[in-house]
Amino acid sequence: MTELQKMGAAAKAAAAVLRTAGEKKRAALLEAAKALRGEQTALLRANEEDLAAARATGMKDAMLDRLTLTPARIEAMAQGVEDVAAQRDPVGRVLSGETRPNGLKIEKITVPMGVIGIIFEARPNVTSDAAALCLMAGSAVILRGGKEAIHSNTAIAELLRGACERAGLPRDCVQLVRDTSRASSVEMMGMTGYLDLLIPRGGAGLIRTVVENAKVPVIETGVGNCHVYVDESADIDMAAEIIFNAKTSRPSVCNAIETILVHGKIAEKALPVIAARLAEKHVELRADERARALLPNAVPAEEADWETEFLDYILAVRVVDSLDDAIDHIARYSSGHSECIVTRDLRAAEAFTARVDSAAVYVNASTRFTDGGELGLGAEIGISTQKLHARGPMGLNEIVSYKYVIRGDGQIR
Repeated sequence: MTELQKMGAAAKAAAAVLRTAGEKKRAALLEAAKALRGEQTALLRANEEDLAAARATGMKDAMLDRLTLTPARIEAMAQGVEDVAAQRDPVGRVLSGETRPNGLKIEKITVPMGVIGIIFEARPNVTSDAAALCLMAGSAVILRGGKEAIHSNTAIAELLRGACERAGLPRDCVQLVRDTSRASSVEMMGMTGYLDLLIPRGGAGLIRTVVENAKVPVIETGVGNCHVYVDESADIDMAAEIIFNAKTSRPSVCNAIETILVHGKIAEKALPVIAARLAEKHVELRADERARALLPNAVPAEEADWETEFLDYILAVRVVDSLDDAIDHIARYSSGHSECIVTRDLRAAEAFTARVDSAAVYVNASTRFTDGGELGLGAEIGISTQKLHARGPMGLNEIVSYKYVIRGDGQIR
């Protein structure tokens, strides 16, 4: 057996225990939160090793931000684990039930997935978030992070494994792949005998590779070519604040916007105000010809800019003639993640929410709220941009399956 196959076998054994672990799952998460807080110094030391290596390679600031742990972020990780522990156990819920004319009693009941594999890039908090969600959902998890965060991920995973052990669960409920070469990702994609589900979290290249090559069932997550459309009736100051937040509060995450569309009737007034706000963070604007006439510091947009997830202080800008044009643009270029309309026109808002086919559609609010915690789901395992088996932020209830339990009294067919 390969090392990954050994991990897969251990995960299957752990998953069998987790299936009926009950309150031990919650106890493990509370132990994990305590460990994250208690070992903050060690976590920061491990993270500094990753940051030093990343700086040496010339990693961009926005990506360094994704990699960085701080005391506040570690506390947020611990709080996120506790938030998951505080939620209702998603396993064993009766989704529906009926008694058939022949007396058979049928129930549809939630059950764990089994073993979940997660391939992700340079965000160490994914290690604790994903492990906590999988544990509470009754599934063992095999985590494969990127080389950029290997020291941070290893330290976090070991704390979680110890927490499982102290709660009376197998350490192998949580496992981290130490091999960060491409070969380990490829092997995970083919582990049909061990993994019940594979979830990629990261950039467009990673997600596309997993979706196109995996033999294990995959949930597509994360690519966020998100838009804000400023309607002709919009409050300009509100639009500027929403755009500023949605682009600059954390440009390296998937719910940050990459394109703004501005109605031609309001563009002359709105674009200078929006640009002035964005200039505070030195955002580069890549604009179409009509927008550049109003934005002297903008550079010409190319076709590729409309479909690019920049993950940086770069924003594409286009002037459109109507709500229909804005919706058409989004339909053509969006990744199906999150879109927003800024408007005071109720009919425009209703048309936008009805016709835009993305996982999250906003009216007068930043796309940065597309997050499990912000939407009341606790931590999330990813933002699904597909329609099966889950869509949008994937919390506990989105990472369980179900089975039918049929009770009879000797019935035969």
